[in-house]
Amino acid sequence: MPTYQYRCKTCGNELEIVQKMSADSLTICPKCEKETFERVITAEGGFVLKGSGFYKTDYAKSKPASAPAAPPCATAACSGGSCPMAK
Repeated sequence: MPTYQYRCKTCGNELEIVQKMSADSLTICPKCEKETFERVITAEGGFVLKGSGFYKTDYAKSKPASAPAAPPCATAACSGGSCPMAK
């Protein structure tokens, strides 16, 4: 849920309140109890991801794999020193 900043025009009381986006704005100041409480537009807040792993471990491209290891030889020629795969 987003955090909204409110300010009272009468007494100057300022509060940050966590509300649903669909909730109606508050209008009555909890300090002076007058109906001059209004939501203030601020540049603070915004979308914040907290915790570890939001990019580096979940969405980052993986490093390219190193060259694949040579497959083991399945022929009996390797034991004699003339492996057909070692060319």
